[in-house]
Amino acid sequence: LLFLKLENKPKEKLQKQICQIVLDHFEKQYTTELGDTWTRVRDVLTQPLCWQYAVLLNKFSHSAELEDTLRLKGYHPAFQGPLPYLPPSLKCYIRRTPGRFPAQKHQAGKLKEYYLLNAASLLPVLALEVKDGEDVLDLCAAPGGKSVGILQCAYPGQFHCNEYDDLRSRWLKQTIESFIPGPLINLIKVSKLHGREIGDLHPEFYDKVLVDAPCSNDRSWLFSSDIQQATLRLIQRKELSSLQFQLLRSAIKALRPGGSLVYSTCTLSKAENSDVINLILNSCSNVMPVNISEIAKAISQEFTFLSDTQQHELLVLPQKGRAWGPMYLAKLKKI
Repeated sequence: LLFLKLENKPKEKLQKQICQIVLDHFEKQYTTELGDTWTRVRDVLTQPLCWQYAVLLNKFSHSAELEDTLRLKGYHPAFQGPLPYLPPSLKCYIRRTPGRFPAQKHQAGKLKEYYLLNAASLLPVLALEVKDGEDVLDLCAAPGGKSVGILQCAYPGQFHCNEYDDLRSRWLKQTIESFIPGPLINLIKVSKLHGREIGDLHPEFYDKVLVDAPCSNDRSWLFSSDIQQATLRLIQRKELSSLQFQLLRSAIKALRPGGSLVYSTCTLSKAENSDVINLILNSCSNVMPVNISEIAKAISQEFTFLSDTQQHELLVLPQKGRAWGPMYLAKLKKI
């Protein structure tokens, strides 16, 4: 009953104001890059009332009653196809209709039962394929959803979560405290280093690295409430690809030979996605692309992907009834 009451709260909060400067910029860029596909994507991004939210269960605290409640509300597992990597302990529920399951507040000393997120943000976790005992680095970890996702899948030997920004770093620590039990938290290292430094500080130390890079977040930027901030963001957007390239170079240094990394963003921008990966592949002779096309095939019923990407990359396109993304990911292996 409580879930029903919370879920049926007035929807006025979702009525956000679109920032016209950002929309005009996206209109110009994405019409060129995506053609007619952009129109369908734009219809989802500009209408928060059709957005969907997934429920990632916390294996350290969730109950059977929670799964029953989700099923009664029309939720079903997000990942059901023959995926190359899908640990049974990773449980994520989605439904086709828009809406948001009630969030749980942070309570000191009490673990949350679930994490609300965009279902596409778990695809980099699935692509990373973390196994028990591996040393793992989450280079740009805040707010912590992907770190929590990794820990649902496996128990790393060492797990290093890094976040340079002070405010976001505090957010990351709170997320970990909310979802991960005490004994396991003690094995997680949280740092506030600049991601560009980590490769030099920890050369060839990690088996797996996730680079969920700072990017022009298409969903949130469209609803920038401050015109000056929006304008500044669009100016700084041109510099992001350089930072992303530097973070990837650092991640490659931090990887052991034979180790792999996943790069991800939540933007549609070609300059921040495939262009960055192509630049890395052309300038770093010690990495090679890894085919992740099987992921898209396995979950094509629930997610829409851009069709003309290369085998080592995926781009999730938000569509009505499948409002997941934008989410770009690419996988590389160190030779």
